Amino acid sequence: MVVEGVELLSVALGAGAPVESVYLAPEGRSNAAVAEVVDRVFTRGARVFDLAPGVMERIADTVTPQPLLAVVGFVPAVLEDVRDCSTLLVCVDVRDPGNAGTMIRTADAAGVDAVVCCDGTVDPTNPKSIRASAGSLFHLPVVAGGEAGAVLRVLREWGFTTVGTVVRGGVDYAAFDWNRRVAMVFGNEASGLGDSVAGGLDAAVSVPMAGRAESLNVSVSAAVLCFEALRRRRAGGDASPHVASDGIPRSTMPGMEAAPTGPPERNGEGSP
Repeated sequence: MVVEGVELLSVALGAGAPVESVYLAPEGRSNAAVAEVVDRVFTRGARVFDLAPGVMERIADTVTPQPLLAVVGFVPAVLEDVRDCSTLLVCVDVRDPGNAGTMIRTADAAGVDAVVCCDGTVDPTNPKSIRASAGSLFHLPVVAGGEAGAVLRVLREWGFTTVGTVVRGGVDYAAFDWNRRVAMVFGNEASGLGDSVAGGLDAAVSVPMAGRAESLNVSVSAAVLCFEALRRRRAGGDASPHVASDGIPRSTMPGMEAAPTGPPERNGEGSP
């Protein structure tokens, strides 16, 4: 795949990814950071090509490109690789490469073990996904491919609790027991999780919202849930929800009521 810029290439090198070749714009040679990373890849046997003026602007994916592009080896993980993991983030039909890359970066930051990109989700090696991941694509296994229903059935057979996000009607995410092997499942930006997928999940959670927004962006929803799971692990399992006399967990934040009861509502951005 193609990575752009010193930072991404440095992360790839740090993760031990093989670098096949590097392409330099004329101004790259005078940049100390670029020169340093180019020396590193050259000593490892990568080919380095100097481009003529104007060529980088024609071949790069961005409007204002970095002075360096590199072709880096990448092999997606397979589902069997995540069999013994504790926490997974599963993307189902997430189409926006910026969202997909941000979710990979979030999973990495929150200590999630792996990301599974089911069929219909954008290629995680899309240039925009790579940039949005900020190099996290090299830090944790990313499984590419697999029909969502079949993937989730396998994960349940392996002992994962599959948890989807819904706008309303789910369990308050702060009251959910995250101290288990869990696969957090996020759906399409516009339509959410389809009925065929949502109906086969073990649980549905919602993020209570205090304002008037209809829903959260799917990558924001992923951040909320991933870091709640991390917080719970750091706290040793204490969810500390406020439970009212009617037995319904409620948020203790002003203006954030518990999700209403009734059938889960799955419209809007595929997220709580």
